Amino acid sequence: MAATSLSYKYKTANILVKLIVINVAAFLVVRLGSFFLSVSSQYFSRWFVLGDDFDTLLFRPWTLITYGFLHFGFFHILFNMLWLYWFGQFVLNLFTGKRLLTIYLLGAAFGGLLFILSYNFFPVFEMQRGFLIGASGAVTALMVFIATYTPNTEVRIFTFTIKLWHIALFLFLFDLVRIPSSGNAGGLMAHVGGAIFGYIYAVQLAKGNDIGKWFENFMDWVANLFKPRAKKPFKKVHRTTQPAPRRSTSKAEKSENQKKVDSILDKIGKSGYESLTKEEKDFLFKAGKED
Repeated sequence: MAATSLSYKYKTANILVKLIVINVAAFLVVRLGSFFLSVSSQYFSRWFVLGDDFDTLLFRPWTLITYGFLHFGFFHILFNMLWLYWFGQFVLNLFTGKRLLTIYLLGAAFGGLLFILSYNFFPVFEMQRGFLIGASGAVTALMVFIATYTPNTEVRIFTFTIKLWHIALFLFLFDLVRIPSSGNAGGLMAHVGGAIFGYIYAVQLAKGNDIGKWFENFMDWVANLFKPRAKKPFKKVHRTTQPAPRRSTSKAEKSENQKKVDSILDKIGKSGYESLTKEEKDFLFKAGKED
C-alpha cells in the first residue's frame, strides 16, 4: 500500500521533484551497489560517468547525460539538489516542466562537452586525467538561464534583498576564480559550459528563438516509443446466409402442374395411394416440396 502511494506521488509530482528523486535514487544505488560488491563507486558506475577523451563520445555517448545524475559524496548531492530546487522553482514559475528538463539535460551535455574539450586542448589538463560526475553543470545552466531571462527578480536572504543576476554573477565568477587552485578544474569547466548554454538559451528565447525546441521534440519522440499503442476495437463481421432464391415459375406451368396434382389426388381418392406409379409418387412429392 505504501509503495503504491509513493508511486502515485512520484507520478503526480512536478519535473523538479522527479529530477531530485532520480538523483537521490542513483546516489543510493551507486553507494549501496559499490559497497555490497566491494568495488569503487567509479568502477561500479563506469558505464555512466563521463570520461575525459573523445572515445567516450564515440562509444558511450549517453554519458553526456547520465553523468549529470551521479554523485559519489553526500555533500556533493546535498548542495546540488538544494540549488536545483531553489533555482528550479523560479523556472517553473514562468515555464513548463518540459522546458526545465530541456535546460537541465542540455546544460549537462554542454558542460560535459566543454569538460572533454578542455582536457584535450588545454595543456594544463594533460597531467590531470579524470572523469566527470554531478549535476552542477545542469544546475548552473538553470541558474544562469533564469537570472538572464528575469535578471531583476528579487529574493530575500535573511534581512537583505538581492536580485537573481547578482547571485548568478557571483557564483559564476567564484567558479572562474577557483579553476586554477580548486583541484576540480574539470568540474568547474563543466559549470562554465552549463552557464554559457543557459545564457545563450535565455538571450535567444527573449528574442523569440527557442533553441531547445528540437530537443523537446526529440524527447516527445522518445517518450512515444514507450507508450503502448491503442489497439483498434475488434470488429466482428456477421455473415447472414441468404436462402437460395426460388426459381420462379410461370402461371401456365403452375396451372398445368396443378391439374396433374388434382388428377393424382383423384386417383388416390378412388383407388388409394398404392395405386400410384413411381413417377406419380415422385411428382406428387416434388410438388409438395415446391409448395
